[in-house]
Amino acid sequence: QVQLVESGGGLVQAGGSLRLSCAASGRTASISVMGWFRQAPGKEREFVAAISWSGVGTSYADFVKGRFTFSRDNAKNTVYLQMNSLRPEDTAIYYCAAQRSVGGFRGWASKGNYDYWGQGTQVTVSS
Repeated sequence: QVQLVESGGGLVQAGGSLRLSCAASGRTASISVMGWFRQAPGKEREFVAAISWSGVGTSYADFVKGRFTFSRDNAKNTVYLQMNSLRPEDTAIYYCAAQRSVGGFRGWASKGNYDYWGQGTQVTVSS
């Protein structure tokens, strides 16, 4: 099993920045991909960004490209989502998620492909 704990959410004005962290523990050697998703009230949980645990690459949703940066520190088993130029529409609960290695490729943008989830952290952007 893998446990994920997010932190770093909060209230920020439009145009501001936040950095979310997600610390992984447990069987971290089984992780292949880490992702961030978000869910606003009354909406579906949607993909934000993903990163290969080995650092091969990243993927971003179009609405965050150029504003958000996903990075990782494998020595700390922690990933980070740097969020700049925040907008009110970025307000949501942000969830960290992990895929475990299964011997084949699974898409990074589908929430159904993730095996482990954190409890979420609230991000609120005021206008």
